[in-house]
Amino acid sequence: MGKVPAIVDGRFKLFESHAILIYLACVFPGVADHWYPADLFKRVKIQSVLDWHHSNLRRGAATYVFNTTLAPAFGLPLNPQAAAEAEKVLSSSLSKIEFFWLKGSGRFLLGGNQPSIADLSLVCEIMQLEVLDENDRSRIIAPYKKVQQWIEDTRQATRPHFDDVHKILFKAKARLQKQRSLGENIETQSSLKTTLSSKM
Repeated sequence: MGKVPAIVDGRFKLFESHAILIYLACVFPGVADHWYPADLFKRVKIQSVLDWHHSNLRRGAATYVFNTTLAPAFGLPLNPQAAAEAEKVLSSSLSKIEFFWLKGSGRFLLGGNQPSIADLSLVCEIMQLEVLDENDRSRIIAPYKKVQQWIEDTRQATRPHFDDVHKILFKAKARLQKQRSLGENIETQSSLKTTLSSKM
């Protein structure tokens, strides 16, 4: 299919992130049951979160980040209209996580006391918001306190692996922040030159 992620395990090949997570949780002996429980009722609940993710959170987060930040890296213009539509989907999705998927006494999705593959998938989706301008990211995520705590709980429950797999994201974040800073400096210098020229 020419897409990532994909894995090769011996002669077995597989693509699509959720299929890969399910495979990894099931194929290796000793993987803790909380990741993808053997209990059918718990398992299908996790599957419902995963299915919801791709048609809601993924559509909002990925489209918003692309059209506000990443498009120029692919030689494409930023698209404010697409970003505005995506932000509506993203905000609605974060609200659903806050008030529906995180209801219950546990710290994780579906009221769990330990994370599942659904927690991994959804948290990693939201983590891409790190590449946004800090004010923009804060404006979007600040209203959702439970979501913020859940992200931190998932980070803590999966350390040091969480930080390892997000290293490339934080490198991209640092690079984009540097570019924004340079852009602001150039804009300030240009504005200063224009002001000085008009006074001469």
